[in-house]
Amino acid sequence: MTTLDREEVRATAVARVTPRPLPLRVAVPMAVAAGLALLAAFPPYGVWPLAPAGVALLAAAAHRRRLRAGAGLGFLTGVALFAPLLEWTNLHTGYVPWVLLSLLQAGYLALLGVATAWVSPLVDRYRWAWPAITGVLWVGQEALRDRTPFGGFPWGRLAFTQDTSPLLRLAALGGAPLVTFAVALTGGLLVTLAWRRWAPPRHAEQWRPVAGLLAALVAVLGVGLAVPVGVRGGGEQVTVAIVQGNVPRLGLDFNAQRQAVLNNHVDATLTLAERVAAGTQRRPDLVVWPENSSDIDPLRYPGAADRISQAADAIGAPILVGAVLLGPGEGQVRNAGLLWRPTSGPDLQQLYTKRHPVPFAEYVPLRTIARMVSSEVDRVRSDFVPGTEPGVLDAGPAVLGDVICFEVAYDGVVRDTVTGGAQLLVVQTNNATFDVAEARQQLAMVRLRAVEHGRAALMASTVGVSGFVSPDGRVTGATGFNTAAVVIRQMQLGDGRTPATLVGVWPEVALAALAVAALAGAAVLRRRREVAPG
Repeated sequence: MTTLDREEVRATAVARVTPRPLPLRVAVPMAVAAGLALLAAFPPYGVWPLAPAGVALLAAAAHRRRLRAGAGLGFLTGVALFAPLLEWTNLHTGYVPWVLLSLLQAGYLALLGVATAWVSPLVDRYRWAWPAITGVLWVGQEALRDRTPFGGFPWGRLAFTQDTSPLLRLAALGGAPLVTFAVALTGGLLVTLAWRRWAPPRHAEQWRPVAGLLAALVAVLGVGLAVPVGVRGGGEQVTVAIVQGNVPRLGLDFNAQRQAVLNNHVDATLTLAERVAAGTQRRPDLVVWPENSSDIDPLRYPGAADRISQAADAIGAPILVGAVLLGPGEGQVRNAGLLWRPTSGPDLQQLYTKRHPVPFAEYVPLRTIARMVSSEVDRVRSDFVPGTEPGVLDAGPAVLGDVICFEVAYDGVVRDTVTGGAQLLVVQTNNATFDVAEARQQLAMVRLRAVEHGRAALMASTVGVSGFVSPDGRVTGATGFNTAAVVIRQMQLGDGRTPATLVGVWPEVALAALAVAALAGAAVLRRRREVAPG
């Protein structure tokens, strides 16, 4: 037999044992539809069942494909998801940063497409494992995307689509990674169910796999509903006021009117104090102002300090101020939450400096190179210096777990406040440079954190959306967007710990390790397939 004959026999044998993927003319629309389904699952649309549907569509499209095709299909899904999801990033910075960020995030779904194609032999051999493999691959992809580059960008995690879903309750057991796994597992069950022959089973025993998959789908949702959620420990209540002062105009130059923004928050607090004095409103134990409510450093400028003291003295309660502080070095600033007490002023022992500044927004890595891409980076004149300590602030009536803006998306930043003793979660944010979609996506993250740690939580924004979140994820007192508002609620403090708080990062580590094991197992099967016909 000639070499050519042997190669032909080998190709024929491989073709017989290698099932074919879906036609590319079908797979490409499915990949795009996967991204759009995932998009519709996020706020402001909030159709959470579409998240597992999107997972299933991508899994089916990339199954049995060559690695390059899997990457391309995953990238299409990523672009269809992230380009519209992150559209709010181009409102005031132009198209270049938005396009680059969207393409970068889509690149991680391209890696997921490669991984999905790679594990196809494993899935074909152990079809029952397809749902779990799909789940761990998604967790592994998100674990990588949440950390790289420059500390990662966790926006668009599957877990953040489930703010109104029964699966949200799983956050109390394993945090956002477990919720992501459950969503992707559900998608894996859907694709396993749909991958069967279209002809209906003719015998009773042929219905058993179908019935098993349907039962598993119901079981996943049932487990979510069965997880108890609520305040862990504690029981005392505090009255908290959120002051949403609004800004003169939206956009990157909102802080060109720094004095006006500060005055808005002071005046709203003074009006609240008048209502308290008149007996029409209960006096709050704590007032929370949002991020950037004082971009004039009150520790350096007496005029700003006097105005904040006027508000704190009038309301007779400590105010958590979102302030931009100068220093510690020349040309450096800090994004901080600073407790301002009535009669005594700033409490420098209760000061939180944002630990995770946003690259290219609050500091510019590789500034010379970044300037070649977009001159907008020069709007960041001073780099924000990261803090080193968790945002655990003793306000007197309650110990606060303070995180600032995008930090709510990072698991460890929030958890560190709870393990540090926080009884109430506070998210100070400034959405003046974005839009209502971004604000609602952020509020969905606050809902997950409240359930995850069994803590009541609140989000205070300069322009909205602000609101209170109970430990079971319900939102009350939500404000409108681009408007001034003051909302007050009684909040129950917690001091216990959920299983998710106790185990921390380990569920994500375990699930990501299983993803690596699945990739390794597929490599073994691929190697055996290559040598089998020889």
